[in-house]
Amino acid sequence: MPGFPEIRPRRLRRTPALRRLVAETVVSPSQLVLPLFVAEDATEPREISSMPGVVQHTRDSLKKAATDAVEAGLGGVMLFGLPAEKDPIGSGAIDPHGILNVAISDVISEVGDQLTVMADLCLDEFTDHGHCGVLDPDGWVDNDRTIEIYGQMAVAQAAAGVDLVAPSGMMDGQVGMIRQALDDGEHSDVGIMAYSAKYSSAFFGPFREAVNSSLKGDRKTYQQDPANGREGVREAQLDVAEGADIVMVKPAMSYLDVVSAVRAAVDVPVAAYNISGEYSMVEAAAANGWIDRDTAIVEVLTSIRRAGADIVLTYWALDAADLLTR
Repeated sequence: MPGFPEIRPRRLRRTPALRRLVAETVVSPSQLVLPLFVAEDATEPREISSMPGVVQHTRDSLKKAATDAVEAGLGGVMLFGLPAEKDPIGSGAIDPHGILNVAISDVISEVGDQLTVMADLCLDEFTDHGHCGVLDPDGWVDNDRTIEIYGQMAVAQAAAGVDLVAPSGMMDGQVGMIRQALDDGEHSDVGIMAYSAKYSSAFFGPFREAVNSSLKGDRKTYQQDPANGREGVREAQLDVAEGADIVMVKPAMSYLDVVSAVRAAVDVPVAAYNISGEYSMVEAAAANGWIDRDTAIVEVLTSIRRAGADIVLTYWALDAADLLTR
């Protein structure tokens, strides 16, 4: 039949220029945040075997990485501190001279306000039992004692110069306690990016190596059940009510439905964390020649943005910035 079919969407896919022109979703380096690990006892950057291309930094190499992030046009960095010594209450987290707090100061002194400097606010890297909070006599994580320490940790990070604190422990009331502690400590200008919907995921495995985790067992009594989507929205709404400036869904790839639902439910920016296991799966498949690495990176990040994330935390941030600006 002449002229059939009348509707031909393929016309707008014909050339790269046409595809760029009508793209519904854009990924920009300024929307990407690079997680960085800094180890107190490192004398040179240490490779993380399960995360090819990612290292535990020294304080000096961390500053270089922050400078690279500025030059790449990234939106920010998320800092994780790995102490040389741990104890049951994670006291290194509130020590002004602890590795995370000095790392914040190092990065701020290196890049100033050219980069948004964020810091993970949790005790798991600092406790000898590896849980995200202090334990009661029966070995359960004590929610209310833990969030009191989170408040102190937030003030210590604010004093070091952080732009955004990022509570990731999934304790009830953590955002409200942190907001109060920051305001009482005259740090009302410091924002909170809450890990609001953080799931107990199998894809965190490589991260455990990255942070020298001491954890035995799991975190299922405080991180969310992967079966629950509505609960993730509820958690995000609670965090907004308590004063969160940004809410986050973690992991990203297996929870794109939650990213979308949270985006529809709140009126603050939404972040999503493209986590270690997601990174490592793509890297392993690419190393075996099963997929094209560069194309897969852009596709993964595009899917997270398409689901509604305004901000994406990803270990590919530097690689992606290069790919996106070619």
